[in-house]
Amino acid sequence: MGVGDWIPAVRVGLDPPAADRFAYLRAMSGRLDAWGWIFLAIGAISIGNALWMLAGPMHWYEELPAAVPDTGPFNPHFVRDIGCAFLATGVALVWAARAPRWRPPLVAIAALFLVAHGALHVYDTVRGALPGDHWWLDFPGVYLPALVMAVAAFQFSRNPQTEASR
Repeated sequence: MGVGDWIPAVRVGLDPPAADRFAYLRAMSGRLDAWGWIFLAIGAISIGNALWMLAGPMHWYEELPAAVPDTGPFNPHFVRDIGCAFLATGVALVWAARAPRWRPPLVAIAALFLVAHGALHVYDTVRGALPGDHWWLDFPGVYLPALVMAVAAFQFSRNPQTEASR
């Protein structure tokens, strides 16, 4: 099987069946369910954070109200690298908000980053690398999104067909 043979096969696997194409588009443009709103909110915040990190890494480092300087010296390349991770996560979540059919894999990918990021913050705070006030500083922007996405990933992994069809 050559490259020219597998490209149509991949497209068929990704494209909705022809009979469902317009229903799929209508569903994407319809109202959001509760998970859709949650994914849209976390996704939009992640994209906003990413754009700030990419466009003004020093400003982000100094002005984010989460005491980022407590984590170590400023490194613009590293801030932008993490900005790329937040951008990918945010795009995945906005996509998941608008396309329930694709939620199981998109939510799993977003949860992987957000939960790992949260676990790293827990580790650094527990071992004393971050001051104890980081439990509260990091809760709204790190721990809460990680917890929500862990629940979502668990729910969608248990029954992806039911959740994705909503």
